[in-house]
Amino acid sequence: MPGTGPCPADTKPCRLCANLVPGTDFAAGGGYGRQMPRPPRVQAAGAIYHLTTRGNRKQDIFIDTDDRARFLQLVQHAVDRFGWLCHAYCLMTNHYHLLIQTREADVSQGMHRLNSVYANWFNWRHEFTGHLFERRFHDELVEGQAHFLELTRYIVLNPVRAGLKNHAGDWFWSSYNATMGKLEQPSFLTTTLVLSLFSDDSSRARELYPAFVEERAAEYRRLRQVPVPGTRPRPD
Repeated sequence: MPGTGPCPADTKPCRLCANLVPGTDFAAGGGYGRQMPRPPRVQAAGAIYHLTTRGNRKQDIFIDTDDRARFLQLVQHAVDRFGWLCHAYCLMTNHYHLLIQTREADVSQGMHRLNSVYANWFNWRHEFTGHLFERRFHDELVEGQAHFLELTRYIVLNPVRAGLKNHAGDWFWSSYNATMGKLEQPSFLTTTLVLSLFSDDSSRARELYPAFVEERAAEYRRLRQVPVPGTRPRPD
């Protein structure tokens, strides 16, 4: 099966967690618990990014269907405004994933607009104040076809990995069912590249893609059933 083997998306550390341990001395004169400077973003025309943003203190960023629908509407606006291509997406409860290809070197500009407009609308609608998102968005530059292919299942399998669903198609708020042709395809979503990696024939591709996704989903389900060492089932 194409794209199997070590998954770059699973092995790369997330910069959202790359904080210094309190009390370490990274540099001469460094203060207690001081964090490393933010690394510069790689921005390039035609680049493909795995983009994620999480709620501040891991709080929910989507409370109901209207929140999710509004966010996808803003994704549509970003795709139209910046000429992006969206190859996959998944909206969880306290974070989201996008697989975006930019035509220009404008990922920071587009993501800043997307997150800020949504955060302002969310706070207005729910009468909240303060930061909705945790720091800035996280971006991962996609490095080659195998990496892209793995992300096409990693993203839509978030609900399975989190134990919320058993199959990718059971989660409404991802690109999986639209890619499979089971739901109407949002106008901001493009499925051509994803399906072409499996077959030039779209019908055949839609037979191979779910098998590719389900292979990893089965691994996640097995992992959920493995008990943590040292624990035991609670007696009734």
